[in-house]
Amino acid sequence: MPNFTLRLLWSVCLLFLWSAASAQVSTPKYSNEFLHVGVGARALGMGNVQAALADDATAGYWNPAGLLRLQNRYNIGLMHSELFAGIAKNDFASFAMPLDSSSALAVSVIRLGVDDIADTRRLQNEFGYIQYDSIRFFSVADYAMLVSYARKSNLIPGLQLGANAKIIYRNVGEFANAWGFGIDAGAQLQRGNWQFGLMAKDITTTFTAWTHNVEALEEAYLQTGNDLPQNTAELTLPRVVLGVGKSFRFNDKFTALLATDIDFTFDGKRNVLLKSDVVSVDPHVGLELAYANTVFVRGGFNNYQETKNFDGGYTKRMQPNFGVGFKSYGFHVDLAMSRVSDSESNSISSINTSSVIVSLGYSFN
Repeated sequence: MPNFTLRLLWSVCLLFLWSAASAQVSTPKYSNEFLHVGVGARALGMGNVQAALADDATAGYWNPAGLLRLQNRYNIGLMHSELFAGIAKNDFASFAMPLDSSSALAVSVIRLGVDDIADTRRLQNEFGYIQYDSIRFFSVADYAMLVSYARKSNLIPGLQLGANAKIIYRNVGEFANAWGFGIDAGAQLQRGNWQFGLMAKDITTTFTAWTHNVEALEEAYLQTGNDLPQNTAELTLPRVVLGVGKSFRFNDKFTALLATDIDFTFDGKRNVLLKSDVVSVDPHVGLELAYANTVFVRGGFNNYQETKNFDGGYTKRMQPNFGVGFKSYGFHVDLAMSRVSDSESNSISSINTSSVIVSLGYSFN
């Protein structure tokens, strides 16, 4: 793994130098933000609190160090969710396995996309008549593949370390596409009933190079008086997540797990709880109640927002999340409801802004 990581780092550096010479390089806010939506109904039902808790096939996404806590030899995780009233589809699949008593490996794939978008550029023919059969459809989708590796530390007992090498592909029909590369690193430590986690995403500043199909865009852009887009390169700045959790046992059957994650971003001022031009701090909290380690009820709060009203005042809100789960004989199914609107929202928009997430998992020896 160290040799692989070193070679990948050199590849990223060489690609950056080559693209920087031929394309405009920028560090936009919210770059590759599809990688921060979250995966797994357990995590999404707890407000995306997983840096210290991840211990299944989704750990490759949340914190690869958690792969060392896999209970079985082979672990499979699947998720499907629909956002914005089903307009966007978010899918995830992962396979994880321990290599030996001190190391583990996982491969994960993520897709977030909007399909069947109508391309009406040729709707009107040269005689001015509408031709509906000329409408074509395309997709806008973001993909990521994560190869995760975890290993126990030889220096500190109980310390687990992990890393992700990720490849990103983003596509806008025939009009544009992008390739990106980056590396994440994580750590977990358990002391009694306490769990601690650290996840550093995009520690090498993930590099994404965009290529535009000018021939496909030229006619439409010239007709509307817009400048043709140029090939560009984005750098995604690092994000650090600190997590801590504590488990409680009430009796032989009932247990609870309370945890919080704190996200630190460095790409400019965001609309979060604590913000500045240098760093923005976004906390979220989650709770999981379990009966016989079989039935689970979860809740959490995240996505703090402060919006300005028409009267000049401000409204502060946090997004509530709710979830349930069932686990037996290596099989587990989880459901979560996220993006729940508050009572002040219109009833129609309340339905449309809620998302149901379904995830399945199976582990066996």
